[in-house]
Amino acid sequence: MDHLKELQEELHQLKSRLGTVLETRGNVTPLDIAIEKARDGVIREQDQDGYLCYELEADCTIPSEYILMMHYLGEVDEELQSKLVNYIRARQQSDGGWPLYLGGKTDISCTVKAYYALKLAGDNPSLPHMVRAKRAVLERGGAAKSNVFTRIALAIFQQVPWRAVPFIPVEIMLLPKWFPFHLSKVSYWSRAVMVPLFILCSYKATAKNPKGIDIRELFVTDPKKERNYFPVRSRLNKFILMLERIGFLLQPLIPGFVRKIATKKAEHWFIERLNGDSGLGAIFPAMVNAYEALLLLGYHKDHNLVKTAREAIDKLIVKKSSEAYCQPCVSPIWDTLLAACALQEVDDEPSKESIEKGLDWLQEKQITSGPADWKDYRGDIPSGGWPFQFQNDYYPDLDDTAFAAHALVNSGEEKYKENIKLAADWIVGMQSKDGGFAAFDADNTHYHLNEIPFADHGALLDPPTADVTARCVMFLAGIVDQYPQYQTAIDRGVQYLDKEQEEDGSWFGRWGTNYVYGTWSVLMAYEALGVPKDDIRIRKAVAWLRDVQREDGGWGEDNDSYEAFGEHGLGYKSAAFQTAWAVIGLMAAGEIQSESVKRGIEFLLHHQEEDGLWHDPEFTAPGFPRVFYLKYHGYDKYFPLWALARYRRELEKSEQ
Repeated sequence: MDHLKELQEELHQLKSRLGTVLETRGNVTPLDIAIEKARDGVIREQDQDGYLCYELEADCTIPSEYILMMHYLGEVDEELQSKLVNYIRARQQSDGGWPLYLGGKTDISCTVKAYYALKLAGDNPSLPHMVRAKRAVLERGGAAKSNVFTRIALAIFQQVPWRAVPFIPVEIMLLPKWFPFHLSKVSYWSRAVMVPLFILCSYKATAKNPKGIDIRELFVTDPKKERNYFPVRSRLNKFILMLERIGFLLQPLIPGFVRKIATKKAEHWFIERLNGDSGLGAIFPAMVNAYEALLLLGYHKDHNLVKTAREAIDKLIVKKSSEAYCQPCVSPIWDTLLAACALQEVDDEPSKESIEKGLDWLQEKQITSGPADWKDYRGDIPSGGWPFQFQNDYYPDLDDTAFAAHALVNSGEEKYKENIKLAADWIVGMQSKDGGFAAFDADNTHYHLNEIPFADHGALLDPPTADVTARCVMFLAGIVDQYPQYQTAIDRGVQYLDKEQEEDGSWFGRWGTNYVYGTWSVLMAYEALGVPKDDIRIRKAVAWLRDVQREDGGWGEDNDSYEAFGEHGLGYKSAAFQTAWAVIGLMAAGEIQSESVKRGIEFLLHHQEEDGLWHDPEFTAPGFPRVFYLKYHGYDKYFPLWALARYRRELEKSEQ
């Protein structure tokens, strides 16, 4: 026992390197113990039905919007509001504002919504935290400088005139597909958010706001006199803005019967996609818009559609003892398949039992029939995708589909053969013209639409990305020997990835932060393809990962790298999930014996906590770069387990 205590002390203080990690106590090493504890920690979170679903946290915008929704309706749950307020107050920064992610710079739009939510909930503007928040907003030009979505909320609460928001009439529903703007030309999340919003804006929805709370103090200029709600971003944007303002002025001339027809079409569109208690698009902003639009259209609050829409929203609430927040959505498919991949590396009896339960649950969740928006442009291919959430049949996700099918392939189970083939056919059919793969659509690259006033967030579209493409290539490479017809799609995907590699050797990560995530993803794909380890693409990626490793042996990159694309290795500290990505990527590149991998493994071992898991406070992914960020609470659980288990497996192979 003294010997064991000595080993644990040495490991904790990082006074030894690989020798300590592998020094045995009987037949069990400290590495084995760490893997077993992490394995048990992950399996503990598995539901009896087989899935895992960790919390998914965003910034204070979402809980603030929930409070605004209650005051829009004039129906306030005081106990829940109190907990939401505690959550928001606790995340105010020293400069008075609120960021889009932990440690980020103050964001004016998030701060305006947080301030308004607190004031609606009863916080007096003279309180110190409110004074600081007001100062933070005014120093950044006032609430008039907030983004489009915030100004729409302010218009509904009669804080700004309707001319402060983009002209998005419900008549957009009647535009033909050949028109420069059409719903099918924007991303799934944009469609789901916009259609009920067309109704709210066209009919100038007005919040009940029973206490008549305003935020005039957050404006530098009287909102009615403000003339610069739409700063010009480019020449094309200036031209589109001129046309948009003309349309806004001519809005009263729209015939009533045309508006009625368009409204019915919008109503039918979003009701058809309400998605049960998973909600429209299974994302919070769309759910709230749909709920409020139903009420505005005259549906009674006891109507089944309205009740179900509200249930979908409230299922996103996470309540703690003194705080509560609202998730933007949930991630059971994603969490389940990633946990399965990590446990497949562990490959022991407890893991196998958990894996089978998880994969059987995933098998049942595959979408193999029914209507879907992707069929607007790819209606000739069979369905075969998985969603991100519990249910979202209109919008399966290529990233989830490729990774889920990859896990099914790795299981070696014959019972998943049909699921794998359906997934492969759907993925290949969704390849974009440039060889890449996007998250939900194919060729969603109508970049001129980013210049419309509504798109000031720059996230209207869903173009192909390196991380999703890498996932699709990785999966297809694992089955191409059995299905050689997929080779062409693989080759085109590789060509896309080759073009996307940065000069320094990294890849951009659209759906995870950021270059570390993108580089890990592509290195996994190249490994599946059997690309030689001395290939120049791999060597450049390895050199970059080594270069950005931190002194403590870990890797850390915060979301500031999305603010200035090309600036890598940013971050004030190392994180377990990013360290795991880097280590897995390096091992995929053949670096099992490298000093970088050893130091990364030591970092993970040193930072493992008593419950066997890791608890990073950092946000882990962008919802939309520069606009909206997420913290996947599962990333610092299953990714470190994956890295440690793979490390052990690679060492065992090298000893044979």
